[in-house]
Amino acid sequence: MKKSGILNRHLAGALAALGHTDLVVVCDAGLPIPPGPVVVDLAFRAGTPSFSEVLRGLQDELVIEGAVAAKEVRDHNPEVTAQLEEAFPNLELVSHEDFKTLTHQARLVVRTGEARPYANVILRCGVPF
Repeated sequence: MKKSGILNRHLAGALAALGHTDLVVVCDAGLPIPPGPVVVDLAFRAGTPSFSEVLRGLQDELVIEGAVAAKEVRDHNPEVTAQLEEAFPNLELVSHEDFKTLTHQARLVVRTGEARPYANVILRCGVPF
């Protein structure tokens, strides 16, 4: 049994299968999820687990070479905006409609219980060398 890191077997397995340039969507409970990608639904209750805590856990596990968020996050969710801009200095911002279109290219979607608006990000996997 694992003693640290992500313990959820479905999420840990899905992360192990990712490769360079694969896209991972970390989303709030309301984002529409397209057909196709593997979905690990962590949502338990509204707000649990939070977007912030799931994103921090994924940052500990993945090499991330880029990130994309909806530009609307800046006007509607200052806490998530601050977290994203601190974690990803080169954060790319697109319209929410374009963001939803990009989710169709994802290999993995991790749904949180987040109940605040625009708490979504697309992570592009990198390599550790």
